[in-house]
Amino acid sequence: MASDPLADSDLDFPPIGLEQLEDISPPAAAGFLRLVRRRLLARYPDGSVSPAFVYDEVDRRAIDAVVIAAFFARAGERWVYLRSALRPPLFFRDPARSPLPETSRGALWELPAGLVEPGEQTRDGVFEAARRELAEELGFEVAASDFAALGPSTLPAPGFIAERHFFVSVEVDPGARGEPSLDGSALERFGRVIALPLREALALCASGRIEDAKTELGLRRLADLAPRSSV
Repeated sequence: MASDPLADSDLDFPPIGLEQLEDISPPAAAGFLRLVRRRLLARYPDGSVSPAFVYDEVDRRAIDAVVIAAFFARAGERWVYLRSALRPPLFFRDPARSPLPETSRGALWELPAGLVEPGEQTRDGVFEAARRELAEELGFEVAASDFAALGPSTLPAPGFIAERHFFVSVEVDPGARGEPSLDGSALERFGRVIALPLREALALCASGRIEDAKTELGLRRLADLAPRSSV
């Protein structure tokens, strides 16, 4: 017999609060990310208080990102687009620090994604960010109104950044794909765009060939979508 679903009260968080004693962030320097360093204390439900402690996080001008599952129908199944990405933190990752052998050298297959810029912090703004990123990374020109939300937002790394990922889907015509406009980044040049059946993409996730977490989540959410009449 299936267990009863959790009541809302079962998901209540303990009322632990944080108090900032001091902002001890280093002076901001030019760069994509900014280190935020705070001296904090925690206040507990029984009235006790923790010793002061220092906590580091990173911030950036555009804090959130949109993740795009662009798909089309062929031979009765969904196909999805992925783009190669070279990630410097992974490229320079020390293999001696890994418990298992690594061979990727920083390259990943990902769903196209990009930052939600200041001034786009609305639902419509997220779709506008998706429209822009789809043209830059895949080469499709579609209207912002063509996108649909693909489940709720998620927090990919809440231990050190307050970023949210907003997932969207869009059905595209593969014959209408042009040359990606790119955003001028050195890392986007010579990137590859591929289309493959959604089932194969999920198999690559299961085998470890696709390692990007947001991509696997977006693919699984796309697989859960009710079939459309054209699929």
